[in-house]
Amino acid sequence: MTWRRRGLAVLGVLVVVAVAWRLTVHRAVPTIAHPIPGERIPYTAEVLNGTDVNGLARLVTLRLREAGVDVVFYGTAATAVGDTTMILVRGADSSAGAAVREALGLGRVLVEPDPHLLLDVSVMLGRDAAALGRHP
Repeated sequence: MTWRRRGLAVLGVLVVVAVAWRLTVHRAVPTIAHPIPGERIPYTAEVLNGTDVNGLARLVTLRLREAGVDVVFYGTAATAVGDTTMILVRGADSSAGAAVREALGLGRVLVEPDPHLLLDVSVMLGRDAAALGRHP
């Protein structure tokens, strides 16, 4: 009888160890990749509306944020921009202008460094950007 009890006790311990081992060692941690805003393109930008289209800077801001650009300010430009949207590279990384142009699908990239502005790109919206505000 004692051999039977010992055998059951050893079997019970083995079952507990096996279950514990299965739960700890073989537990698969789900790997879900959540996008982090700005992870792909870590550029900061401001968007200034140089047209008479109300709300255009906000719409372009949303588009740039969806593309991963961190828009830190949007508003109205002090003067009219003209026909062509200007993407002004303000920092040392000139690829920021190309990334913003690719996200918008329009604009002319110019390098105009300004160390006083703590951002990479200034987007000055021209009349060509008004098409971005129209719904198909």
